[in-house]
Amino acid sequence: MLQNLLKRFRKEPQVQYSEPAIMNAYSRLPVSFVRGEGAQLWDATGREYLDALGGIAVTFLGHCHPKISEAISLQANKILHTSNLFHIQEQADLGAKFCAVSGMDKVFFGNSGAEANEAAIKIARLHARSKGVKQPIIITAEQSFHGRTMAALSATGSTAVQKGFAPLLDGFVHVPYNDIAAMREYADNSNVVAIMVEPIQGEGGIIVPDSGYLKALRTLCDEQGWLLIVDEIQTGMGRTGKWFAFEHEGIQPDVITCAKALGNGIPIGACAAKGAAAELISPGTHGTTFGGNPFASKIGETVIDIINQENLVEKAGKTGASLKKQLQQTLATFDHVVDIRGKGLMLGIELDKAYPELALKFLAAGLVINITGGGKVIRLLPSVMLSETQVKKIVETIRDVVSTL
Repeated sequence: MLQNLLKRFRKEPQVQYSEPAIMNAYSRLPVSFVRGEGAQLWDATGREYLDALGGIAVTFLGHCHPKISEAISLQANKILHTSNLFHIQEQADLGAKFCAVSGMDKVFFGNSGAEANEAAIKIARLHARSKGVKQPIIITAEQSFHGRTMAALSATGSTAVQKGFAPLLDGFVHVPYNDIAAMREYADNSNVVAIMVEPIQGEGGIIVPDSGYLKALRTLCDEQGWLLIVDEIQTGMGRTGKWFAFEHEGIQPDVITCAKALGNGIPIGACAAKGAAAELISPGTHGTTFGGNPFASKIGETVIDIINQENLVEKAGKTGASLKKQLQQTLATFDHVVDIRGKGLMLGIELDKAYPELALKFLAAGLVINITGGGKVIRLLPSVMLSETQVKKIVETIRDVVSTL
């Protein structure tokens, strides 16, 4: 049945997509989505899909949330942009709410996760200067992903992503993820000033570290006077059943970065800091043209309000636990399935090997997912607005597709 669906899907849509003026940066799947509502999407032919990817962890509140749509309309008719040369009340309001839910002291708003990580790296460099360190080193993890700008790319622990862009920036070393001993080997290196880490590796294949890993990193940073930078771009804003994934360990980082779900589709990034780290950025050391403008800030504030008002952090935890349990029960006897892991609505299904056209097969079956972790991990990052019926449908569709491998 799936093969018939796939054959039919290959012939659809009748619309021929052409983009000769667009640089060839993506290997696009043959679908163009034109409408969304909640966890549902429709393509240009009217075919309906269940979205279990959420724009890669972006549309946490689903597509076209009525309160988001209303905020967009109201702000668009008020003011979109001025400049950070002037006070922006919407930015101040968002900053206060973001710091309240994250436990941080101050925040800088940019336009993306990569920009947020660039800001965090610059804070680490300023921290180094304050200590008289002239050749600072930031420790990051193998298999990590921190973005595609040059500093974020240099921080990233993936040679595949870095390929073709040498020479990369100096000042980064990569050690195995979830390995405290590997981090401690740098304890006597006076040039190390920070650790930068994802609390769960997303692009790496939904890799969840051992309990106590982040807490041990916090202890190490405290001992050495290093900054602990936690990249919450994919994990933040409630996705794992906490506002931020570091909360599962009961710690407080010095710096966190966030983006994706903060704007629910509107480009925005945040780099927040606590204590002395929050005072390192000063006029002239960093800036942005569009970051934190009235429009993006108002939408970010609305996202936080909705999550609070509708108790969606708790819902993400419960819905994710239900989805994970059902997947584990349904796929328990499948030889192709190696592991099912994750927290909240950030789940990965590791297969025994990479299977060609797997994402296309899921599309043919009406489910939007993503394949990561070297092509072996089915990544699920759905909206918190999933119904139990939709959770069941995700499980059944994955069962049907994986059973054909």
